[in-house]
Amino acid sequence: MTSRLTSLSRSVAGKRVIVTGAASGMGRATAHLFADEGALVVVSDLGESRVQAVVDEIVGVHGPGSAIGVVADVGNHDALKSLVASALGTFGGLDVLINNAGVSTITSAFQDEDSFESNWATTLDVNLTAHARLIRLCRPALQDSGAGRIVNIASTEAIVTTAGLAAYAATKAGVVGLTKSFAVELGRHGITVNCVCPGPINTGMTAGIEDDAKTKYAHRHVPLRRYGDPEEVAHMTLSLCLPASSFVNGAIVPVDGGMTIRHT
Repeated sequence: MTSRLTSLSRSVAGKRVIVTGAASGMGRATAHLFADEGALVVVSDLGESRVQAVVDEIVGVHGPGSAIGVVADVGNHDALKSLVASALGTFGGLDVLINNAGVSTITSAFQDEDSFESNWATTLDVNLTAHARLIRLCRPALQDSGAGRIVNIASTEAIVTTAGLAAYAATKAGVVGLTKSFAVELGRHGITVNCVCPGPINTGMTAGIEDDAKTKYAHRHVPLRRYGDPEEVAHMTLSLCLPASSFVNGAIVPVDGGMTIRHT
């Protein structure tokens, strides 16, 4: 058998991974992909039946012990503490954190004060504060792993924005800043922190858009002339967590079919 000429591994087999927002869309695709590549996955989201459905899918293919489910509202600090405790209690450590959970609510300069205040606070808690809290909670275990990986899922709304989604755009831009700051701080401790910015993807958030409108938008704005698939985002997320990606830190990676580079 011919020996390999390279030394860095592209395997995540045996890695212990938390994925938030894992019951649907990009989170579900990410949980499935890590499991397919041999990782041990903590599936976390709202709704016991939704979480259990993803766990059952993974366990049905990869066997008992390949995944556990933890129902958690990432906007609740105590719930995040319980999530991390469950992961460590089951798998004995942690190698990868994927901050994927997010919400999108209307936050407009023209809406009534009560709904603006409520939507703003919820979006900030779920999309930004939860990321910071979970990184802090996971930091000791990720440091102990010797090669911890954190990937924050932001959005191209951090780069180009949509009217009426002020909180969503602000939090996603905040996730980019958070990623950079923690990447600088945690790099010396062997933990990389990177960020993926998905563009137009076929998920629950975009399910309400008519197919014809999606087609027109993609043809006008996306060089690949289509919406992306959740698994296409998941593969970029996985790539940033490979042992071979050990020198990628603080990167902000759009996965948008070229949308954000198109001028006309």
